[in-house]
Amino acid sequence: MEKQHHYSISTQWTGNRGTGTSDYRAYDRSHSIQSKNKAPLECSSDAAFRGDPSKYNPEDLLVASISSCHMLWYLHLCADAGIIVTNYEDQAEGIMVETPNGGGHFKEVILNPIVTVTESEMIPKAEALHKKAHKLCFISNSVNFEVRLKVSIFTLPPTPLL
Repeated sequence: MEKQHHYSISTQWTGNRGTGTSDYRAYDRSHSIQSKNKAPLECSSDAAFRGDPSKYNPEDLLVASISSCHMLWYLHLCADAGIIVTNYEDQAEGIMVETPNGGGHFKEVILNPIVTVTESEMIPKAEALHKKAHKLCFISNSVNFEVRLKVSIFTLPPTPLL
């Protein structure tokens, strides 16, 4: 029997300006999402679709989900392998294509993790673990577009003694 995990999110539209969806321009795309016992996250649509550019949109959250999932798997694998990561950053990028019918789809997501490890001898194994994390990532395994990796791994220079 397969092990299952269930996730529940509450989504609440908060953009009724008083006349509901009486016109395409009459309502705000603002909404909040929340999971039990977690702070709400204020969202909107992308600015290109009449959304609030100061809020997260579904496309941002999809890219963030892939980036976070990969990072969490990677850190887990490094800990198991004795690779000491002291910093991890990712400037993930997603490319979405609009279709003539007004819909669209993601073409790809590119993860750009920049990792710092404590010893240069760890770098080859640290690089290899990105490939394994990529294969294990729940979110990457659930999408129908390419998720690419552009990995950079460094060590910190020794701190001079005073």
